[in-house]
Amino acid sequence: MEIKFDKYQGAGNDFILLDNREGFFSDLTASQRKALCDRYKGIGADGLILIDHSAEVDFEMRYFNSDGNSSTLCGNGGRCAVAFAYQKKIIGHETLFRAIDGHHKAQIVAPGVVRLEMQEVKSFTSLPEAVITDTGSPHYVKLVDDVSAIDVQKEGAAIRHSEPYAKRGINVNFVQKKSDQHFVIRTYERGVENETLACGTGAVAAALVMHFLQETGGATEVELEALGGVLKVSFEEAQQTYHQIHLQGPATFVFSGTILL
Repeated sequence: MEIKFDKYQGAGNDFILLDNREGFFSDLTASQRKALCDRYKGIGADGLILIDHSAEVDFEMRYFNSDGNSSTLCGNGGRCAVAFAYQKKIIGHETLFRAIDGHHKAQIVAPGVVRLEMQEVKSFTSLPEAVITDTGSPHYVKLVDDVSAIDVQKEGAAIRHSEPYAKRGINVNFVQKKSDQHFVIRTYERGVENETLACGTGAVAAALVMHFLQETGGATEVELEALGGVLKVSFEEAQQTYHQIHLQGPATFVFSGTILL
């Protein structure tokens, strides 16, 4: 099979994008999707995204982790899907699309910059050492003194594979406070089973948890500095329910090509 693809990245979180509006790639198997994401024998990516036709909204986004399996929402992947759809003239500067967790609005706010609206978040589980929440994907958020001192691969994997998270998996975020509106984040992602350069839903989870823990000084717009770039998260809050949540950051074209599978 000959596959024409585009590759995009959002703060270093990289994705293979396939225009599947005609359904040509719907029958790709998990092993084939994994092979495409392989950084040594394939194209290489943190995940693969299919852009499907939708009769209700502009398009539907289907996201797969680099292990080839279908996953929950990917925030940076969603922003890259919007940038891809804009480049392919599927959408204009604003869009409404569907992902696995429902409908999302998004805007191209500047060349290569996408602002994505997220779903409402109102559930937080406080543990002695961390807070768990779900921002379209489940996240474990731990506030630490120095993220550079953390072995993210080792410590993240240990938490992700521990009970009660082992079966479903969980993304693990280590967050360091620089100021009320500036945090540094490093994330271990399930499905990738490694640290990634950024994680969109992780950045949102970290921002909300820092506000929940009263670490933002009441600020409702914060910057998350990941290894691959800076993501901005804004939100409104009432009675520990977060709404009008937006994730903004770079979503840029890397290259396109053809691969035989």
